[in-house]
Amino acid sequence: MSCLICALVVLGFPGQAEIRTKGAFRSDDAGWIYLHLQGSPRDVGFQYGSLAAKEIDDAHRALLLSFKQPPYDWAWCRKAARDVFWPKLDKEYQEEIAGQAEGLKAKGYAYDEWDVLAYNAYIEIQGYYIPYLQSRKPGGVREGTTRTSCSAFIATGKTTKDGKIVMGHNLWWDYLMGQRANVLLDITPEKGNRVLMDAFCGFIHSGSDFAVNSTGILLCETTISGFSGFDPNGIPEFMRMRKAIQYSNSLDDVDRIFVKGNNGGYANTWLIGDTKTNEIGKLELGLKVVDFQRKNSGYFVGSNFPESSKLIAEEIPGGWDANPMTNGCERRRVRWNTLLTRNKGQVDAQMAKKFLADTYDEVLDRDGASDSTLCGVSGLSGAVNTKVVDSTMANSMRIWARMGISNGSTFEAKTFLAGNPAYAAIRPFLRDIPSRPWTVFPAAK
Repeated sequence: MSCLICALVVLGFPGQAEIRTKGAFRSDDAGWIYLHLQGSPRDVGFQYGSLAAKEIDDAHRALLLSFKQPPYDWAWCRKAARDVFWPKLDKEYQEEIAGQAEGLKAKGYAYDEWDVLAYNAYIEIQGYYIPYLQSRKPGGVREGTTRTSCSAFIATGKTTKDGKIVMGHNLWWDYLMGQRANVLLDITPEKGNRVLMDAFCGFIHSGSDFAVNSTGILLCETTISGFSGFDPNGIPEFMRMRKAIQYSNSLDDVDRIFVKGNNGGYANTWLIGDTKTNEIGKLELGLKVVDFQRKNSGYFVGSNFPESSKLIAEEIPGGWDANPMTNGCERRRVRWNTLLTRNKGQVDAQMAKKFLADTYDEVLDRDGASDSTLCGVSGLSGAVNTKVVDSTMANSMRIWARMGISNGSTFEAKTFLAGNPAYAAIRPFLRDIPSRPWTVFPAAK
């Protein structure tokens, strides 16, 4: 009898999947995969893995194109994730990762928890841990990351139309993986707050980093370009982000969770809001240097520029070019300040959509999306999704979201590949980006 019970546990008794996915569901709309997940960490992970198994598999296979060259191949990445990141994760997130692997296996995909972990940690591994290791080799030099990954703002008080918070963000990424940042996770966990956030398909955090929770906390970010720093003994950024939105009830909570055990991975400037107090904050999170500011009226913006003079001096190798004529990040900062100042007292969600679709470079006085406009387009990368929320929507746990290029323009993969034969390896995974509408999630019942 005991052997039969063991077999049932391993193979799954009839109805097991149905029990674990009870209350969870998926809907697809306007290019987004909306997932409602609930329950214990392991069940949340199982629901995620089973409801989006095909798309998670696709995202894993697309990512593997970046981990083909030894010594930093996928086997190395799995081991690094297991050795460096896994021991620092809270038990609930270990359980969620293991649950996702179980959900994938239940759908016939041969992934284990180390695959799921390495995939969730890949931004930190690829952009921060590998450069850290290379810098420690004889003659190695630690260079700053050049990733420019988002445009964002948060405003309140006298800047907004109703005096309450408005927040907007677009994700800039390479089109190969950016097209797979198409999930909206709506999680009601066993512990902590309900969370609504966009995500790369398969991430238990976001990666794109636009999120709200059921206590009125909002957050988004833009990467600190040129940053150099990583502590392998610290807590992974991807866990701190997820924990911050799941367990924070105030700006102070967000600050505390992000800073405690900070490993310097995926160094970002976080824009934060609290609809209960109408206060907004900006957390510039380096490794050695952390700068937290807050206000009850006005705005904060992000376009991948470092702002703290101390952070620039200590953690930006070679310093920072603050000249808008030569630095696209600074040109975007100029544009943000112009739009938010010019429209003081009028900013609302509809205006936020227009800001994020803006393709005017006022420093160079030219129209057209580029790497220096708020709606970024630069070859095979740029703004791949856009989100907006105001206090009223956040308090109802709803957001505006647009999948695709922020201004609604399109990308044709076949045409690009025909003119760029060097990218032939990604042909099976690169897709068209059609123009899609702004849509409210979750949809009205």
